[in-house]
Amino acid sequence: MDIKNLPDNPYLLLTPGPLSTTKTVKAAMLRDWCTWDDDYKALVQEVRTKLTRLATDKIDRYTSVLMQGSGTFCVEAIIGTALPEGGKLLALPNGAYGDRIVQIAKTLKIDCVFNDSGELDPPDLDKLDATLKADRAITHVAVVHSETTTGMLNPIEKIGKIVKGYGKVFIVDAMSSFGGIAIDLEAVDCDFIVSSANKCIQGVPGFGFVIAKKDALKACKGQARSLSLDLYDQWNTMENDKGKWRYTSPTHVVRAFHQAMKELEEEGGIAKREARYRANHRILVAGMRKLGFKTLLPDAYQGHFITSFYSPESPKYDFKTFYDKLKTKGFVIYPGKVSKASAFRIGNIGDVYPADMERLVKAVEEAMFWWD
Repeated sequence: MDIKNLPDNPYLLLTPGPLSTTKTVKAAMLRDWCTWDDDYKALVQEVRTKLTRLATDKIDRYTSVLMQGSGTFCVEAIIGTALPEGGKLLALPNGAYGDRIVQIAKTLKIDCVFNDSGELDPPDLDKLDATLKADRAITHVAVVHSETTTGMLNPIEKIGKIVKGYGKVFIVDAMSSFGGIAIDLEAVDCDFIVSSANKCIQGVPGFGFVIAKKDALKACKGQARSLSLDLYDQWNTMENDKGKWRYTSPTHVVRAFHQAMKELEEEGGIAKREARYRANHRILVAGMRKLGFKTLLPDAYQGHFITSFYSPESPKYDFKTFYDKLKTKGFVIYPGKVSKASAFRIGNIGDVYPADMERLVKAVEEAMFWWD
């Protein structure tokens, strides 16, 4: 296939996912695959093995499983499968995606308590310790690593140390961080970590994945509250049938993800990708501050995946107009999601490079004239 003839995107997606992908990732979807075919199942197994190796070198202790749907489907699969009848979840929300974990638990009629630290602060570690000490009925703890509501990066290693000190099952939602920052599962000591194809590995939407301790996953047998979102049964089928999905798999998306993983390796692995994303973030923040924009979070809390900025105070400013002007210049940004401040967000991930962020800052400067 001649990927040179594939049309260019009219703009870069500067969002937390879906995000801008390479032509070669998109081109990988131009071939049809049979879900039952041994070649396709071998490809699935290769993806699973590589995912596990991205997170740990203790591959005898850990495994991975793929699940159809968006990242939220995978989060719900973990919550609905890992929590046994009579189990109790402690969530640590500090944004919309932590709140979603609580919503999932309540929808599934799972006993759930939460320590909400607010959108602009990390989880309170002293409160976490006190809660686990006071409530012995808690069996599981869940937290979001990169909370894309604001761009905050939560301290999962410190949280994991406390959680495991009380012998609880630890669940980490690393949706927008996995693949874009080094995560050592042994150091974090989480039992389940979840992400999605269309985030830092730079695939396209259609499935998510969970990397788990084998013992923790095996303990989930028979606990699922859903047929299609039974994480254990999905894993067991993939294990015993050498890569087969229980139900129709997103074959084109898996093939694109396989290509995206090759490109991650060619770039130099997670360390090199993290360095590129961090450079994108530095250039963006420095340029926007020079133009007078203020970041929503202090630097100590800020991750390098997505950055929130306060909206200009000018009465002439309107996000939709700002968005449209940047879109005509080749950039799509994200509206704000925090409840207590007017803000917008700009993603630093995907097939995006420092030179692109320099062009973006110039485009923002040009777009500012209408409200100055």
